[in-house]
Amino acid sequence: MKKHIYIYSPSGAVRDKAAFKRGVARLQALGHEVELDADALSRHQRFAGDDETRLASIHRAAASKADVALMSRGGYGLTRILPGIHYKKVAKAIEQGMLFVGISDFTAFQSAVLARTGAVTWAGPALCEGFGVADAPDDIMTACFDDLLLGQGEGAGWRQHRDTFSGTASAADATAASEQGMASWRVTHASLWGGNLSILSALMGTPYFPEIKGGILFLEDVGEHPYRIERMLTQLLYAGVLARQKAIVLGQFTEFKLVPHDRGFRLQSVVQWLKTRVKVPVLTNLPYGHVATKVLLPVGAKADLSVEGRDALLFWGHGGS
Repeated sequence: MKKHIYIYSPSGAVRDKAAFKRGVARLQALGHEVELDADALSRHQRFAGDDETRLASIHRAAASKADVALMSRGGYGLTRILPGIHYKKVAKAIEQGMLFVGISDFTAFQSAVLARTGAVTWAGPALCEGFGVADAPDDIMTACFDDLLLGQGEGAGWRQHRDTFSGTASAADATAASEQGMASWRVTHASLWGGNLSILSALMGTPYFPEIKGGILFLEDVGEHPYRIERMLTQLLYAGVLARQKAIVLGQFTEFKLVPHDRGFRLQSVVQWLKTRVKVPVLTNLPYGHVATKVLLPVGAKADLSVEGRDALLFWGHGGS
């Protein structure tokens, strides 16, 4: 299963070089050939090199003929260089089998590639936060990454939060049933897209925001108070984006701090509010986001989504492609 993995830095500068080295060593220990971009550890202000340097790293990754182009870390920086990306070169590399993988700020790249070319990229780990952790990398994340390399990844299943699972679906998009008082429904052949909520909302109104109708939109974020999450969801709501989807799937929203004057306003409040504003089903607890345990998701692929009460299954295998 030896694969050629190209490590590059299109976003923020690598601050934790020990994590970077651990990640490289672990991938090599798994038998992979790891190629480091010449500017993987470069730095300009808070970025991994100036804009031209990071653009060049993306294009070198696309030209590397590697099996996987894995970003070193997220942070910030991709949105400011989107106009300079040679999307045809990226799409050609993907067509030839390259898998672009990343998280967080990578949502800007993924959204732009999808909007401009329709090509599929993968929401998953970055090198440092996924493979460079001080302890052993998460088993589920590692297994999902291995499945991706083997071409065997076909889906992800999870259980929604007890007090937030959605029991409704539009009649046009799902078949309703009842099992022990909980809904059963299914969405088929829908475009899977999304990622970091902050990045997506920042791309609204630009040529780099995918115009997806009838899709499955997944969202996550880190360090954003629930009221900010609600504010960004409101932007997508008022723009008509949410109403055009077949389902909204909320992943992990982490590392925020509630304060006394919230007076009971919390993430659960936002979820319940959202469910009163849209007619499409809203699911929770997708194992994806700024957490150790996360699945890998094909952004831009066709997928099926099945729900039995709290249990959800997202499938993009033979039946979802």
